[in-house]
Amino acid sequence: MDSIHMYGGNFLRGEVKIQGSKNAVLPIMAAALLIKGTCVIKNCPRIADVYLMQNLLQELGCLVTWSENTVTIDASNVIDSAMSGESVSSMRSSVMLLGAMLGRIGEVFMAYPGGCVIGKRPIDLHLSALKEMGVEIMEQEHFFTAKVGRLKAMDYTLPFPSVGATENIILAAVLAEGTTTIRGAAKEPEITALCEFLRAAGADIEGAGEQTVVIKGVKELRETRYTVPGDRIVAGTYLIGALAAGGSIFLEKAPSEHMKALLKPAAQMGGTITINKGGVGIDVIRRLEAIPYLKTEVYDGFPTDLQSPIMAAMAVAHGDSVLEETIFENRFRIVDELRKMGADIRTEKNKAYISGIERLKGAVVEAEELRGGAALVVAGLEAEGETVIKNRHFIERGYEDICRDLRNLGADINIR
Repeated sequence: MDSIHMYGGNFLRGEVKIQGSKNAVLPIMAAALLIKGTCVIKNCPRIADVYLMQNLLQELGCLVTWSENTVTIDASNVIDSAMSGESVSSMRSSVMLLGAMLGRIGEVFMAYPGGCVIGKRPIDLHLSALKEMGVEIMEQEHFFTAKVGRLKAMDYTLPFPSVGATENIILAAVLAEGTTTIRGAAKEPEITALCEFLRAAGADIEGAGEQTVVIKGVKELRETRYTVPGDRIVAGTYLIGALAAGGSIFLEKAPSEHMKALLKPAAQMGGTITINKGGVGIDVIRRLEAIPYLKTEVYDGFPTDLQSPIMAAMAVAHGDSVLEETIFENRFRIVDELRKMGADIRTEKNKAYISGIERLKGAVVEAEELRGGAALVVAGLEAEGETVIKNRHFIERGYEDICRDLRNLGADINIR
């Protein structure tokens, strides 16, 4: 039951509602630790990574309950500073708990975060920044302990606009003494969502979504409610799926304002894009055209999380495309799997050279990580014959029910 079986060739038609953002809700759930009371988070996606974060919060003493897609977190009694190695090492986003726990109780014991094979993603930036805030870090081979009496404010410049490091500093700074300034901060919409949640709880934050973020520490945060925005990466995956398969779909609740870096190349490839207050639509009635050159960048450039899916679409575009990956050093793991389906792709360092063919052929392929797995689903949508994608659990880390959503759009896709 850990495989997806699908037959390609069906045009996609209809509407699908986009789930809440994975990359927004995880740091928001971590931020709930800072509030000595109850927080209600609406539009929370029911995905594997959210359940892992729930487990970690419960280990620390939180009460977490669900009602459909609303999660309630009661962090009145945080009773432990240690998290199990298995839970932490299963998910990269567990690192968000570092800044939150230091802000709440001044101590945390945790394994080094894991859960990803696309690159090294060291947490050095997180640790060096927290040391500037007075945190003492004691590192061991597989674990580390972080302690602080009272977090102090700082003026800190990030050497790289790391999303995780920016979020961790914000989480640590909201209850710190004084004013913290982050320069060279990441500008992703998920950081803005985190700051909106914290401001609703009484935090004093300026510059969210900008290169310079200023956080004035407050004494305490209050209980609050927040609605998670739509997931731009899930919306982008389904939009690229329509590019590959053809058809006409509408993505309800897709955050168009955060998808501009995808919508432009999607239009270049032959999609007709429509945008309104309700979401994003795309119509594709002819074979795709190649994009001579596209590279991933930090926001608001083309997102690395959509590099693998768009590669799958480029594999059947007319002409030659070049994809350059500038964020993660190991994001081309999908290439061998696409080659099994007949794709003409070669890689050289951090560039992939794609010569489009008429159509991919179904094959048995294997997901190795979240976005690569989703890209194989995109490939299967337009491949001739049956495609079997093993390791569905990777895809479930970020997609609430990709089979349900695409089946509602007309795809022949099921779990077996």
